[in-house]
Parts: sequence; C-alpha cells; structure tokens
Amino acid sequence: MLVQGGPWALSVISLVLLLWQEVSAIDVPLDLKQPPTIMKQSLKDYIVDPRDNIIIECEAKGNPVPTFSWRRNGKFFNVGKDPRVTMRKRSGTLEISFRSGGRPEDYEGEYQCFASNNFGTALTNKILLRVSKSPLWPKEVLEPVVVGEGSPLVLACNPPPGLPPPLTFWMDSAMMPITQDKRVSMGLNGDLYFSNVLAKDSHTDYSCNARFLFTHTIQQKNPFTLKVQTSRKVAETTPNFLSPTGSDSSRMVMRGEKLKLECIASGVPTPSIKWFKKGGDLNQKVKLDNFNKTLRIDSVSEEDAGEYMCMANNQIGSIRHSIYVQVKAAPYWLDQPSNLVLAPDENGRLVCRANGNPKPHIEWLVNGGPINSNSSLPNPSRKVEGDTIMFRSVQIGSSAVYQCNASNDHGYLLANAFISILDMAPRMLGPKNQLIKVIENNRTFLDCPYFGSPLPELRWFKNGQGSGLDGGHYRVYINGTLEIKRARAEDQGTYTCVARNILGKEENQVRLEVKEPTRIVRAPEHQSAIRGTMARFDCRVKSDLTLPITVTWLKDDKPLSLGSRLKKDEDSLSIPNVHEGDEGTYTCTVKTEIDQDTASARLTVSDRPDSPTDLELTDAKERNIRLTWIHGDDHNSPVTLFVVQFEEDRWESGKWQNLSSYPGDINTVILELSPFVNYQFRVIAVNSVGQSRPSLPSQRYQTSGAPPEVIPRGLKGWGTKKNNMEISWEPLLDTERNGPNLHYSVWWRRKDTGEEWSNVTTVGAKHIVHDTETYVPYEIKLRAVNDFGLGGESNIIIGYSGEDKPTAPPTDLRVSKIDSTKVNVHWTPVDPSTVLGEFKEYRVYYWREGSMVKGLRVNKEKKTKGFYSTVAQPTGILTDLQPYSHYRIYMVVANNRYEGPPSNHVEFRTKEGVPEAPKFFKIIQRSTDVIHLEWDKPLEPNGILIGYKLNYQTVNGSRVGLMQMQSFLPNVTTYTLRLPERAIRYKFYLAALTQVGAGEVYAEESPHFTNEAYSKDQVDIATQGWFIGLMCAIALIILILLIVCFIKRSRGGKYPVREKKDLPLDAVDQKGEDGSFDYHSDEDNKPLQGSQNSLDGGVKESDDSLVDYGEGGDGQFNEDGSFIGQYTVKKDKDETEGNESSEATSPVNAIYSLA
Repeated sequence: MLVQGGPWALSVISLVLLLWQEVSAIDVPLDLKQPPTIMKQSLKDYIVDPRDNIIIECEAKGNPVPTFSWRRNGKFFNVGKDPRVTMRKRSGTLEISFRSGGRPEDYEGEYQCFASNNFGTALTNKILLRVSKSPLWPKEVLEPVVVGEGSPLVLACNPPPGLPPPLTFWMDSAMMPITQDKRVSMGLNGDLYFSNVLAKDSHTDYSCNARFLFTHTIQQKNPFTLKVQTSRKVAETTPNFLSPTGSDSSRMVMRGEKLKLECIASGVPTPSIKWFKKGGDLNQKVKLDNFNKTLRIDSVSEEDAGEYMCMANNQIGSIRHSIYVQVKAAPYWLDQPSNLVLAPDENGRLVCRANGNPKPHIEWLVNGGPINSNSSLPNPSRKVEGDTIMFRSVQIGSSAVYQCNASNDHGYLLANAFISILDMAPRMLGPKNQLIKVIENNRTFLDCPYFGSPLPELRWFKNGQGSGLDGGHYRVYINGTLEIKRARAEDQGTYTCVARNILGKEENQVRLEVKEPTRIVRAPEHQSAIRGTMARFDCRVKSDLTLPITVTWLKDDKPLSLGSRLKKDEDSLSIPNVHEGDEGTYTCTVKTEIDQDTASARLTVSDRPDSPTDLELTDAKERNIRLTWIHGDDHNSPVTLFVVQFEEDRWESGKWQNLSSYPGDINTVILELSPFVNYQFRVIAVNSVGQSRPSLPSQRYQTSGAPPEVIPRGLKGWGTKKNNMEISWEPLLDTERNGPNLHYSVWWRRKDTGEEWSNVTTVGAKHIVHDTETYVPYEIKLRAVNDFGLGGESNIIIGYSGEDKPTAPPTDLRVSKIDSTKVNVHWTPVDPSTVLGEFKEYRVYYWREGSMVKGLRVNKEKKTKGFYSTVAQPTGILTDLQPYSHYRIYMVVANNRYEGPPSNHVEFRTKEGVPEAPKFFKIIQRSTDVIHLEWDKPLEPNGILIGYKLNYQTVNGSRVGLMQMQSFLPNVTTYTLRLPERAIRYKFYLAALTQVGAGEVYAEESPHFTNEAYSKDQVDIATQGWFIGLMCAIALIILILLIVCFIKRSRGGKYPVREKKDLPLDAVDQKGEDGSFDYHSDEDNKPLQGSQNSLDGGVKESDDSLVDYGEGGDGQFNEDGSFIGQYTVKKDKDETEGNESSEATSPVNAIYSLA
C-alpha cells in the first residue's frame, strides 16, 4: 500500500482501539478497481470576468472511469439541454461559452459536481459562481470646499460598489499621486484626511480613483476644489479623532484573514499616533503603516483578540480610542478523513475532526447522501460515533465514498474519503534497481513505494545482511521510505526493501552512492576595475572526481554570453578592457547532477570623471569673483579635487594655467584674481583614476590695473668676473604685472663705506656693475614699477663682486698614522686674504704611483677629496686607499671659481692588508666520485700572498655537516676532492691569505649530480659525433693527398716557373719538346701558408724552406746545385732539368697548403 505525502505517524487513542488498524492517506494504483477521488475543483467563492467564457472545474480519477453530473442551486443541472454549456471529455469540467450571445449574469448561482462509478460517488465543494462587476461612478456636481487654515478636513471618496471591491487612490490632474504624510493621508475607506489644512493645500484637482482588478479599469471621480482661507495666526488645538469616532469601537475578524485598525486624528500641531494592547505588548506580527495611523496583522489567530488602544497627542493634549477585536473562525481541519484500503475481515475507521468559532457541526454522508437515510446502502459492519465511523470485519462489496461536512455560521468544510475492500499480495510501485547518488553528510531518503491488502509489513536491509534497518542512524516511514539522517561514505551500498503480508512478499533494491560535496573553494571577490584594464574573477572548485561538473557564469542573474572578449578557463573568468557595460554582479554556478554551489561578486568599473558643466560667474568684485559649476558623472570613483584653470589674452593668449584647486565635494568657489588681467576660466575634475577633460570655458572677466603688489623674488649679486658684479632676480609673472610698461629699479652700494646708492632702471631681469674691486660686499635692493605706480621695495641683500685665483698654497703638507686604507693629512692654512673669493675647501689630489707587489700594474688616475676647515691647525683623514701601495698627494686651496697653486708633494706607502677574493673559483665535477676545484689569485692581493685557505662542509637542504679545512701554498690553484658517496653535495669557502690575515671569502656550492650534470660543463670531446666525423674526413683527405703525391713522384717531369704570375694558365697539360709533360696549377701563383699580401695587392713571399716540409732532412737539388723548391723568376723560358719533382713531395706540406 502506497502512502503519499510527508511522514505520517500512527496514533493510538485508547486500549479499545488497539484492535483497529490505523493507516494514513493512501493512493491505490489506478489499474485496480477503486471509487472516485476528486483531483481538481474550482474555488468555493468563484468570481469570473464577464468578458471571458466561464469554466467550472471538476476533475476526478477512479476505476472504472467516473461519470459526472452537476447540481445548480440544489437541483439537477441538465448540461445537455443548454447549447452554451459543454462538459469536457473524461472530465466533469463545464465550459460556458457566450460567442452566440447570452449574459454571464444568467449563470450565477451555486454549483456542485458529482463523480460516480460502481464503487461510489465523490462530491466537490459547493461553488458559488458570481460575475465581476465594475459599475461607473455616479454623476455628481461637487461644490468647492472652503475651509479655514488649521481646520481638519475629510474629502469623501465613496467608490462605486464592485465585485470584488475596487482599490482606491488619490491623484491630481497631472496623474501624479497626492503626497501623503503625517498630516495628510488616505483612510481604509478611501477618504482623504487632513489633520489640519495649510494654505499650500489649495488645489482644484483632488480626484479619487477606483481600480477594478478583474476588468483592469480605473474610474475617476469628479475632482474636488479646495480653497483655504488663510489667517495671520493659526490657533493650536487639541487632538480629536476623525476616524473612528467616539471613545471606543469594535471589530470582528475571521481567523487567517488580514486585520487593519485605523486611527486618524486632527489637531494643530499635527498629532502623532501610538498603539497599545491591553494586557501586554504588541507582538512581532503587528506592523504599523500609514505613518503609524494603521495597525496591521497579516494573518489573524485567536490570540490576537483583545482590546487595542490608539493614542493621539501633540503639545496641547492627547486623546485615546479603544478598539475591541473579536476573532471568529470558519471551520478548519484538525484531522481530515483519508482513504481506507482494507482486506476482507479487517477493521478500520474514518476520523473527521474540525475546529472553529463557534464549534462546527459534523455531518457524515455516503456517496453524496445522508448516511442514515433509507437510500444509503445498509452496512452492518459500519457504526457512526460523532466525528468517527468505525468499520468491523468488512467484506467485499462494501466499498463506498464517505463525505464529512463540518460547518458553522461562517463557512463549511467538505472532504471525501473512500473505503475500498481489496485482497491483494504486495507489489512494488517504484522503478526497479534504482541508483541514488547523494552528497556526503546530507539527509537522504530512499523511496520504496508499495501496495498490498492487507497492509504489508515493510523492512529494509543493507547489502543483503542484517536483521533490518530502523532506529539510530536510520528511520523507516510508513510509506516505505528509508531515511538516512546523515549519509556517510560507509553508507554506500545496495539497500533492499521487502514488503510482506499473508498473501506473499515482494522486494526491490536501491543502490546508494555517496559523493563528496561540490564546493567553490576560491570564490570571486568584489572588484573595482579601472576602465580599459582587466578584471578577473576566481572560481576554483573542489568536487567528487566521479561527478562531471559544469561551470556557468551569470551576470545580474542572467546567463553571461562568452564572446571573443570574455575568456573563461577552468578556474576563472577574465574580462579584458572593461567598460561600464561590464558592471554588475557576476555569479559562478558549479553544478553536478546532484548538487551545486554558487558564489557571487560585484564588478564596479571606474573611469575618469566627466567634465564639469554650466560654468557661471557671479558676485564680481574688484579682486575676486564667484565661479559655480555642475558636477559630471564620477564613474564610480568619487571626485577628490577640482582644478580651476585660467587663460588671459594679453600676455600669453591661448595658454591655460592652474589658478587654484578645491576639494571634490564643492561646486562653488571664490576666486582671488590679479589686477589688469582679462580672465577666462575652466574646471577639471580629478578622481583616483585620473582627471576629466576640461570643461567648456566660462565667459571672460576683466580686472582693473594697479601698481605691482609682488616684490621680485630671487634677488642676488655675484661676480662673473674678478672686476664685476651681476645683480639678477626672477621677473614678475604676467599675472603679477598689474599694469602696462613694467620695469625694475635697482640700487646698490659698497657695504660699510657710507657711499651713496647707485641706481638704474631696466626692463630685464639683471644688471651688471663693472669696474669693481675683487670680492668685495655690496648692499642691493630692488622694486618693480608700472604705469599705475611703484611697487614695494625689497629687503636689502648682500652681494659680492667677482673672485680671482688664490695666490698662496697651503704649506707644510704632511701625513701621519698611515694604515692599510687610510692616512691622516696635516697642513698649514693660507691667509684668508689670499683666497680672493669665498673660501670653499682645501682640496687634496692623490693618486696611486704603484703597488709594492712586484709586477702588479695599477691605475694612476688622480682622485680628489675636499676638507672644509678654518682652524689654525687643520687636519683630515684620507680614506678608501689601496693597501700595500705607493701614493703621492698634494693640496690646493679653492674658492667658488678657482684653485690656488699646489702645495709641496708628499709620498707615502700604505701598510699590507687582507687580499681581495680570488679572481675566480670553479667547481668542476667530471665524474660521480670526484670534484675538481680551480681558482686564480686575487686581482688585488693587498700584500704578499702566503697561501689559500679552503673550508668546506656537506649540505643537505637546511642541514649542514662539520666544517673541514685545507690550506695551500700561494702557487697552488687547484684541488681535487674525492666523494665518499655519489649524492653528497659540498659548500666551499675559499679565501686568500697575507700576513695580515684571510681576505674576502669566495663561496660556491657543488652542483646536483645527474647522468648529464657534468657533461653540460665538461664535455668529453672524443665522444661527440661531430668530432668523430671531422677526424674521419681529415683522415680521408690525407689518404687522397698521399695517393696524389705518390702518382706525381712516379711520373717525374720538369717544372717551369712562369715569369708573370698573373697570366692565366692553360686548361690542359702542355707537352714539352722532349716529350715530358708540364703540370701547371693555379697553386703555382699562390703564396705559401703564412705569407702576407703587400699593400698594392702583390704577394710577399714566404721565407719558409721546402726542406722543412720534405722527406728527411736533405733537400732535393738540380744538377747545378740549385734548390728545386726555390721560387725564382727567370727572364727566359729555359727550363732547369731535375731528377725528381719537388711539388707536393710531403703529405705534411700538402695538408699545410690545404689549410
């Protein structure tokens, strides 16, 4: 037997009922004989649109297929006689069509459907059919409403009654809602309430509108005209309720409906409203609307009944009103009867329990008629006891449909429940061998729908073992479902459900697979990207490897179109070159066939702000003006700064310059201006991305002229020659001129001499005073002048005429405390009067004459170091010297322009120091068991090398072994270390030694050894393919040359030497007069290996002798004793006879020539 819906528990009422088997609502397979069951029906209160056909639904199932009939207003409704009414096939649904005429109102009434077959009759509710109505507003002439300021007012709406009632609202003639607030609001009845009227309420178009839902029409009432009579002073008044009236009222509301209580009060000032409930606080269900004037509870229950109080108060007084709320209830189910399937001789019961206020009356029917009427089937096994029908030892043929009707003054409930008598072995209703995949740690249900009569006993087993699963980790429901409260990996397996009754047994299997959950382990994060850059959202997923996943992206809850620009890879979404259209919320959704996970992040695209607009100049004054502008769009990056620029058309027309800057939250500023400037302004907005384009310029504004207000800056006097002084200053800016014809007045005089001021006027920014004494002080001052008058006078500054070369050198230059890298320097200072300028420093020149290490070349570049000292016995320290070196120094005194004559020269030798690091340090590993070390002596030994010190230790990650040490003589620069194991690695520390100590350490670590590690650095050339090929080619060439030599020597012949080396040779052999052959070759005219070309392209002959390349130590000579190999130019063509050829007589010679 299949039990549908949620889990239903068995309840035992008393020990007497233990004999009765209690079951839940069941669903009999449709292929079995069974009474009708209503599946679908229209609402009890059914309102239809008159413009549409009327459809009254009635759907039922059963076996045999039910037949349908209707009653209208309690009488049989003959569907076949009305041409407008049709009944759908295999259904009881009525369709009433008005295509050929007729009025929908003629079909209003109460309808009830009956579904019958051989086993009983089921009923629908009584359906009250009504046609929607939207009547027109009655015609009326509304007189103007005249009211004094401060008086209360109610504008009545009184909408026409409709079905269902219309929604009301107030609007003006422009179809804009009337603004409502604490003072003005609409009541629940649609009226517009004014707690007090103000002068601004005078309007001619207060119109109430009614909206009818079914017809989708809005009807408008004729507008009210409100005239407010104003007064000088509005009197304050105490609150008084406009709605409801009186001190108390009552309200009845049905359970489950919406409750609205209203309190609207008048008074000056406008009263505020507060709500209370007698006997307790307002619960969380209570909501306050309409500026606290309305109390609302969306779904009322019995505990919401009681006394509610509203209080209206202002500073003049207060008033209260009590509303007594009574909650009634139409019947509602406590225990709705459900279908019974019993085997012969079984017991059962139908229970129908309902509640309401007042308490409902329970009435039983069978197959649509009273259960105790004469027409009902006699059934001795049936007994009615109030809200329960008992069945004892039922028999085949007593199947029927029972109806329970629970009713009171406020409504009714009707339920059908059949009793079907069947005798049937268990059968499984679900699919066979179903595979269920679930997520680990989730609550899991394995369904096993079954049916049988008598009701089978159902048990579950796992992997065919055990005594049944129930309790603890498992729970079995009466409908056959097995619940696993928290699925774990060990719960995976095959589950078998077995249903058994007295007629047999049946089983089914469900295979359960427990999977890891799908999770987003790196979720996208909110981003703010600058327009044109790339945004990237992460979405890294962890899931069960056996479940294929699908990753999809949404933008603003809509599928994201991945075109050529947007790129999605396994773990992320990339959006290059972002723009404003890319803004939104991006959601990554990861799905498998059994679960999913989502994560969202928002992308905000920021850009440079838009240009400010609508620049306006106001409040113009002589030296300032107000500039106002409107902000442009900041593009998601707040404006932090506004830069105001100006352009003037007198001095630098068209050039925009910064005037001032202001915070980004203002849009109006006072600009301070300069005289005699024709200004034009523009504004630039700046945010974190950058600055906007400049705004359009403002209109121009001309300021009047004035004497210069700024004193020229940067005034100074300094000599460029020994007998002059140049007075210079920074010229005023164009905006500082303040008028035309700007020039400068300059004054100067010798300091402390009492002489008169000298003066000159110039338009430039400097003036040169000539014929001055060398380096004497002057007092200088300056002022700017234009056509409007004199500017302010500068402060007096001290300037100096030009410097000359110092005339005296420092004397008695000497050194002390000579170290390896530094030395103290002492000298006698010069007389300050001989410096002939501002004293700058004593400057030491020093250089390295040589090193005391034999054979070491040094850089003799001169270096300098300055010492500023004015004491009588000055001293300084010369640092950064090279140890064990010969140095020479001298000193000069310097002013700002010149150096004086040199002092005496001093030579000294620095002491021995520690050496520098070795020039190089190489680690060469040619095999798996030996490490070869090589190094070279330091470039700067800084003394006499006495040897080298090598420290080394094994290394393995962060672990190191004991330090070992080797010492070497100074002429040793290699060391070979044998490795005890192939995988051992060493770190080496090498330092050179002098008598002073060890020098800078050179550290190296041995490489990881692999089969190829050492071959990369030290290649065994004998094993290389290219080398073997080259050697074979050379051997082949030598063999060929030997054969050629052998042939030539066996032939013999005469070898004339051509008188002109550059003449072309014959292409064929020439036969001599004596019959011998003469072999000519281009090689005869080529220089031997090692000869050089002369500047004019000739050949410088080699001094090499063929004896060096011949066979044996003796050369080959002619009969006259001349050497055949000697190249001699003859003027005749007589050939010298020889015994043997001297051409290519040796393979060594041949190879050398070939090269």
